[in-house]
Amino acid sequence: MTSTIMWPARFSDLKREIAEATPDYEKRLTESWNDLLQELNKRTTEIAHEGSNYIPQVDFEYLNKLTPEELDGIRRKGSVVIRGVVKESEAANWKTALEDFIKANPHVEGFPEQNKQFFLLYWTQAQVQARAHPNVLKASVWLNNLYRAKSDRKLEGVDLNVPLTYADRFRIRHPGGQWNSFPPHVDGGSIERWEDDNFRRCFADILSGNWRQHDPYELEGRIDARSSLYGRPGQATVFRTFQGWLAMSETAPTQGTLRVFPDVFLSNAYTILRPFFRPTVPIGSKDILDPKNWVFDISTPDFPGIVPYDGGWVGPQPRPDLHPHLRLDETMTSVPKVNPGDMVFWHCDVVHSVESEHTGSGDSAVIYIPAVPQTPQNTAYVKRQAETFIIGTNPPDFAGDRTGLPYVGLGADADVVEPISRIAMGLPITVA
Repeated sequence: MTSTIMWPARFSDLKREIAEATPDYEKRLTESWNDLLQELNKRTTEIAHEGSNYIPQVDFEYLNKLTPEELDGIRRKGSVVIRGVVKESEAANWKTALEDFIKANPHVEGFPEQNKQFFLLYWTQAQVQARAHPNVLKASVWLNNLYRAKSDRKLEGVDLNVPLTYADRFRIRHPGGQWNSFPPHVDGGSIERWEDDNFRRCFADILSGNWRQHDPYELEGRIDARSSLYGRPGQATVFRTFQGWLAMSETAPTQGTLRVFPDVFLSNAYTILRPFFRPTVPIGSKDILDPKNWVFDISTPDFPGIVPYDGGWVGPQPRPDLHPHLRLDETMTSVPKVNPGDMVFWHCDVVHSVESEHTGSGDSAVIYIPAVPQTPQNTAYVKRQAETFIIGTNPPDFAGDRTGLPYVGLGADADVVEPISRIAMGLPITVA
């Protein structure tokens, strides 16, 4: 519960500063909040009814043939399954190669400690090859271009058609067992969404009482947003338009797959406004969803769903008790069945989780590969990341992770061949 957290007093000042930037703020934000709750009531009912069919699915070869209506549906839901990005056999071979790497390096770090399935590895040959695959990078470009600038002003150093790579980890999850480490949450910045001036610009319409004008794909605030103010280990410092993974095995609902709240427009509005309102009935009350039982309140420093961790903050972590109008028990939606070579992507603000149970008979194996555009901030990171690749150490955002180096069989410069791949990796293009 939020009452157990020692919130800094300055968070009260932060709330007040944000609210008072809007004329007649209490009236405008309350009207906006009530309107949002009514819209959430309708949309959450629809999501709960549709289930996995609600998640858009598209074949890789048809990405550039979608109608404007289909593109708007993907933007609204903030998640998509892209089928056949790479050949099934190639993706399955990457899984085999990763299993062989683990056998050759029994000291690899991962968890659970006694039965490792999530691995703190970044530069295996399979991971390097998967990130460098031209089709993976083409999918990244397509996703990046779902974003748009609000003005015609040229954004210096920004090119949505130049994909960059972000080295992350992989999992090979075995059937059975419980995973409770990934409840509903949002990555890519925590309290920074309110505290950092640039990041806050992404949610300016929400915070001024105009949540219906909010655009989760507006580019300008994103490129300078500081998503890591506290230097918390493992906090991404790059702008990922979409987080994502590439499947190396068949995985279906109930088999340890990803779950999302498939409406980034509404979840953003609710998550950002929630700290400015409190219920007047007990949490868990049957009347908690009624807008009349919520009031505007900026007298406390609490930010529900933000949690202190390792010198910084994690979250937002929406919870059914603290964020009841999201109806998370009904609306967290498992992505449809995927095959090796399919990719799943979710917008950087999407509430997502991992199924706690894996009821299938085979491994649920994925390599985490987000979509990352060229921006000054991202380009600077990739340059530093390339230096760690060459010497085989952890990428900058994961420098604090435990490591069992040295490893046998890491990827090398020679594994990155295509010019688009070398640019994405921050490596020099060799001239024949």
